[in-house]
Amino acid sequence: MIGAVDIGGTKIAVGVVDENGCVLAKNECPTEVARGFDYAMQRVTSLLRRCAETCEVKLRGIGVGCAGPLDSLNGVLGNANNLQGWEGGHVVDVLSLEFGVPAALENDADAAALGELRWGAGKSKTRLLYVTVGTGIGVSVILDGAVYRGAGGYHPEAGHQIVNPLGPPCTCGARGCWESLAAGPAMTAWMKENAPATYGNRNLTAREICLRAQASDEWAQRAIEHEAYYLGLGMANLITAFAPEAIVLGGSVMKSAVLFLERMREVIRQNCRLIPVDRVEILLAGLGADVGLIGAAEVWNQRFRHAGSLARH
Repeated sequence: MIGAVDIGGTKIAVGVVDENGCVLAKNECPTEVARGFDYAMQRVTSLLRRCAETCEVKLRGIGVGCAGPLDSLNGVLGNANNLQGWEGGHVVDVLSLEFGVPAALENDADAAALGELRWGAGKSKTRLLYVTVGTGIGVSVILDGAVYRGAGGYHPEAGHQIVNPLGPPCTCGARGCWESLAAGPAMTAWMKENAPATYGNRNLTAREICLRAQASDEWAQRAIEHEAYYLGLGMANLITAFAPEAIVLGGSVMKSAVLFLERMREVIRQNCRLIPVDRVEILLAGLGADVGLIGAAEVWNQRFRHAGSLARH
């Protein structure tokens, strides 16, 4: 049994995952970034112990998926925009010491991609992109069935490709990043800036906007159209750059994917002129809400159970 931890900018989920990729127990808590890394690790440790006790198992190891950037091979957090103040936090050391088992850390998009590659929508693919859209946008590149690592082992930050240089400032310091225009908070910002004062409450979450769009709210539907346009534009860039077999979409915003997909595909077709886009499958993540936990467990499997394959990258 593998302990699994999924750390995002909004919430932290923990669980126990078996060798078949099944989540046997899970729990979650708000991230509460401002309370710091040490406090978060205390919560993670407590919740993970509770899950292990519920399953009456001893953990063999612990896998962690976390918002990046980070040093995955050394198990240390970098300067993540959504986890301000946590830079230098040594997740692997903390959990290994607490539980007496080996732990492994990976970027959360890469973790989810590994889960989908083994157990989900990407199961038969070798050239795959995984895009998670939530508080931010994360992209994992899978080449020949393995996570692509760039210079120094770094994870590519494709969520920060510039799609509109005149766009809003991004938390990374640039302007017009894909994340600043197409992550969940971008919809919230668009509603605040564009819905008229007569609209009423304009301070809506992405989830609330999606719900209103489903109920035929005109301004919510405009926010969805704006979001879908930029989601499609960023994906068109990825397809042009990588020509993948498939793109798997996950994350909290993609729980409402039906609202976005038609417009996204239209934008992709308009902007991909040199790649046969009809041969690139656009798939929804197959592991549902548990993709982060299953992916985190697969991180540990890749690092320790399948050490031979990891050594090749």
